Amino acid sequence: MKSKLVVPLSLAGSVAVLFLFQVDFVSSQVSPQFGVRASDPGVRGGAAGAGGQLAGLSATQAAFFTAGAVDFAEEENVGDGLGPRMNLDSCGGCHIQPALGGTSPFVNPQVAFARKDGGTDSVPSFIAANGPVREARFVLNPDGTADGGVHALFTITGRTGAAGCTLAQPEFAAQQANRNVIFRIPTPTFGAGLIEQIPDAAIAANQSSNASQKQALGITGKPNFHVAGRTITGMTNNNGNDGTIARFGWKAQNKSLLLFSGEAYNVEMGITNELFQTEREETSNCQFAAVPNDVTNTDATTPTEVINAIEKFAFFMRFLDAPQPSPDTPGGATSIANGRSLFTSTGCALCHTPSFTTSKSTVAALSMQPVNLFSDLLVHDMGVGLADGISQGEAGPREFRTAPLWGLGQRIFFLHDGRTADLLRAIQQHSSSGSEANGVISNFNNLSEGRKQDILNFLRSL
Repeated sequence: MKSKLVVPLSLAGSVAVLFLFQVDFVSSQVSPQFGVRASDPGVRGGAAGAGGQLAGLSATQAAFFTAGAVDFAEEENVGDGLGPRMNLDSCGGCHIQPALGGTSPFVNPQVAFARKDGGTDSVPSFIAANGPVREARFVLNPDGTADGGVHALFTITGRTGAAGCTLAQPEFAAQQANRNVIFRIPTPTFGAGLIEQIPDAAIAANQSSNASQKQALGITGKPNFHVAGRTITGMTNNNGNDGTIARFGWKAQNKSLLLFSGEAYNVEMGITNELFQTEREETSNCQFAAVPNDVTNTDATTPTEVINAIEKFAFFMRFLDAPQPSPDTPGGATSIANGRSLFTSTGCALCHTPSFTTSKSTVAALSMQPVNLFSDLLVHDMGVGLADGISQGEAGPREFRTAPLWGLGQRIFFLHDGRTADLLRAIQQHSSSGSEANGVISNFNNLSEGRKQDILNFLRSL
């Protein structure tokens, strides 16, 4: 019997790698010499403004959304196929701030999970109760070749239903000492179906737009798509050789929500499925469920029971509404409006594209809809300061997808590894040697403190 984590839908609603480091919660403060300095207003309070279903879904589509939400929130166990190695036991545990489908919560569930159900794992030093949910990747193999894959934090050793399985956790401390481990935090999935429906042609056209401004600021950027014959490093890039633009993940390494779901189920929870059918850890004494663990139930009598879990996850994310901005952010409407204008004039919007429009879709709620995501969905060279040393598809070791900013007002942790909880610091850390953002960050730094504050207030309103 699977245990359930009940999350009401109303709540849903360089390799100079920094091997961290506690998350930095410090904001800029008042300077007695220079007056008030701009500072992050902090995580916006009030209603989540996210987590509900898209408006305009049919009754059947809404049923698939609800079934997906239940599975997304479900806590898996060894009998369900959890493990043998994993980072957590549910999608919802990682994706829950400010509602189901979001990102890391204030309290990291990985700390308690280490000993759940009799588990004997220790908590790695880079996992903290008040820090972000993290996965760990090793940059290099022992022989010096590229690794890049996820090394799961935990095992099923000692847990209920896993008698006879003895597995050691990876030697994270040694890898940290060798500066060979990097981290990723969960990306929010709000509005993911809208992102999935943006035409490749629109992304390409936007890439070519404002060419003179981008050139003056040193901005290039490129899509991440797989080219036949190219060696792919790491665990991901699943859009094959079709030449289309991938758009999900920190390096835009995944093409579709179904692929994104299948990979996450296998990599983050150790649950095999019809897209990823083999265990990542094949120790015979640690296999307690059929492989693949999760499959289509052809004996079921209703459509939502027939489809497998990864399809349910995909439907949940595909039909999940975009986060809604809030006018209640500190600073007020005037500051937010000024910040929006400054966001464009400083050059931020050249990468964080405010809006796209979806293509025609068989789902009316996804067809020809605005997508106010604030991202160009391209990968950009972010310099040595944010480099993680890992390549995925066409995205190199210093390149990352422009993070969508919608919903940013209620995010706690920033940047790919969650290294800071201060929005101002996250902005400034876009600048380092070789970064395409250097020109824009220079423009930002040259603003008055009041204008910087307007931009911060605007971002926290999203």
